[in-house]
Amino acid sequence: MPSNKSVSDAPIVQFTNCRILRSHQLQREDLWVREGKILNPEKLFFDEKGSADIQLDCKDSIIAPGFIDVQINGGFGVDFSLATDDFKSGIDLVSQKILSHGVTSFCPTLVTSPPSVYHQVLPQLSIRNGGAHGAGILGAHLEGPFISKEKKGAHPEHCLRTFEAGAFQDLLATYGSLDCVRIVTLAPEMKRSSEVIRELTQRGICVSLGHSVANLAQAEEAVQHGATFITHLFNAMLPFHHRDPGIVGLLTSDKIPAGRRVFYGMISDGIHTNPAALRIAHRAHPKGLVLVTDAIAGMGLAPGRHTLGQQVVEIDGLNTYIAGTKTLSGSVATMDTCVRHFQEATGCSVETALEAASLHPAQLLGIEHKKGTLNYDSDADFLMLNDDLYVQATYIAGEEVWRQDALGM
Repeated sequence: MPSNKSVSDAPIVQFTNCRILRSHQLQREDLWVREGKILNPEKLFFDEKGSADIQLDCKDSIIAPGFIDVQINGGFGVDFSLATDDFKSGIDLVSQKILSHGVTSFCPTLVTSPPSVYHQVLPQLSIRNGGAHGAGILGAHLEGPFISKEKKGAHPEHCLRTFEAGAFQDLLATYGSLDCVRIVTLAPEMKRSSEVIRELTQRGICVSLGHSVANLAQAEEAVQHGATFITHLFNAMLPFHHRDPGIVGLLTSDKIPAGRRVFYGMISDGIHTNPAALRIAHRAHPKGLVLVTDAIAGMGLAPGRHTLGQQVVEIDGLNTYIAGTKTLSGSVATMDTCVRHFQEATGCSVETALEAASLHPAQLLGIEHKKGTLNYDSDADFLMLNDDLYVQATYIAGEEVWRQDALGM
């Protein structure tokens, strides 16, 4: 942005008395922020002879990068897979409300839907920076409809599709546009999926494997063609089998191309994955674990009946089912709850738990130079948390956008 004043004229804020998550460690340092970016204090002192304009005492809080949720279907009564003319007001509401959960950026997720829904919703979606108005939008996550009938989970069977003669053209016709799409979840065992994965990857779109009956060889082939993510590991895929571990086997596969990392999403809500399974995955491949909420419209609402795309779901405590069945359908857990449960279930360090919701999703999306860390020159999207990992305040571009009131602390 052009400015009449030099960069050094912008106010400098110094956050003191805090422990900053940097280089995988909580470090007792101050955090310096100017014009929405993290500053290197040495450059400030020695090159610019500058000092802080404002000092804020953090009262021994932890300062961690803002959380990034790459799989969230809605919340607070808003369902991203419902085509409405005021989709924007719904997404604005969710992006505002998730600030209190520490989420500073997210990928609105659409579950399997008819083409008409994608054609109506996707043009109303725009990638944007976060701020006082709410968390930033990184692009859509399209989960389906190119998934397995056997592992459809909560996805409506009548909307499922396969890649026909056109392969990638079929996908384009279904979605209408890929302009704001960041992640596509598909089943890699489908015919012609390899060419679709290659084409999506070439366009900078992350391909995730999920809702699938793929064996390990099919999953490895998909990774060799460019897939880098697994949608909610263990859920909606073949269970681990010692002779063919299926998609789960990617966590320890020796056929991953050199220099490539496979990431995997986990819904750490105490419902979708037994704590022992969470521990197994984390110990097998700790650097690939990405916490996701998979939250649905009922997050933040009272128990009862709500929607998930074309289906009616029933919320009972933290359990969410397709109405009249015992099929799990997304979660109502918030991201900060998932971080706390993950740390408790695995016994991992505070740093590891926080990075699973910040650094790892940023690495997955290739934005770790801007988000997911508190490195110098990265975006000043960060949280203040207490030692129990409850969010006390949320900052985007160095500005406070949410704070826990004194009575709630």
